[in-house]
Amino acid sequence: MTDKERATCAALAGLLHAVTVLALWGFALMCIAALVLALTLHSLSTTATMGFGAVLVLGVLERYFSFRLRLDQALFDGLARGTIASLDALDGALSALGLRETPSQQPQATRPLDDRVLGTRQLMQRHAIVVACQSAMFLLALMTQDIS
Repeated sequence: MTDKERATCAALAGLLHAVTVLALWGFALMCIAALVLALTLHSLSTTATMGFGAVLVLGVLERYFSFRLRLDQALFDGLARGTIASLDALDGALSALGLRETPSQQPQATRPLDDRVLGTRQLMQRHAIVVACQSAMFLLALMTQDIS
């Protein structure tokens, strides 16, 4: 890997580390919604119940995206530090763990770093959209709840 590629990996790993705050926010919303539903389910309005339920369902998707982003963070950090020697070595390790599908007949070409960066950035955007939807549903559930 070139110095420029290692710098790209380091910058993306740093960005992924910063996005952890968003994952904590999504997890907190999911936990609060679960607690509210567990403690006050019978006294909630139908809309509020559905809103908090949607926060929980979206929370499962958010947890998956968060897991994938943490994995990508570790992999890009390994590429940046040189503990993962090359993209070929990374692909071999992922294939050995069953995390990358490889056709048995023909060897799969190494994916370029730019494609990997783009894929991770798209995953970050999807994660942010899910957390934004969670936040909106949480706010909707709070606003429709009868306080009296």
